[in-house]
Amino acid sequence: MRYVVAITGASGSIYGIRLLQELRGEKALVMSSTAKALLPVETDYSVKDVYAMADQIYEDGDMFAPIASGSYRYDAMFVAPCSESSVAKFACGIGDTLISRAVSVCIKEGRKLIILPRETPKSAIMLENELKLARLGVRVVDANPGFYPKPKTVDDLVNIVVGRCLDQIGQEHNLYNRWA
Repeated sequence: MRYVVAITGASGSIYGIRLLQELRGEKALVMSSTAKALLPVETDYSVKDVYAMADQIYEDGDMFAPIASGSYRYDAMFVAPCSESSVAKFACGIGDTLISRAVSVCIKEGRKLIILPRETPKSAIMLENELKLARLGVRVVDANPGFYPKPKTVDDLVNIVVGRCLDQIGQEHNLYNRWA
């Protein structure tokens, strides 16, 4: 299996990191400049640490990267976390960065695309953008953990949300206890 993971400048970079740790298969990674700047503010990981979790790394300005082309084959793309600014670009078909171009290609090629918006409260504009993407087949998985698994730590909360992302591609995991 081959995956693309994009980390944008929304708070919650740990979601993208945990996905990189848990996804089985080949992983291509692209991080926005804001994501790179937020990383040390929110986590103990460096950009170099996160890069080490991926098999291929592309810069967000590299419009010639393979993931910018519909002929590059992969099984699913994740944008985690996904800023609402990125959601707006995706909903309007703006492909001015590698992340937004790869998402545009993913949508036009009918590939699995899972976005993890991390914003609250949401304006009507944000909700309309997410609805537009959902109608196009994009899986919108908000960073809203369930509490039935009785999470005790921040890691538990992250695992629930990332587990729900992995559910979207059918990858088995033991990140949290499912509803019995």
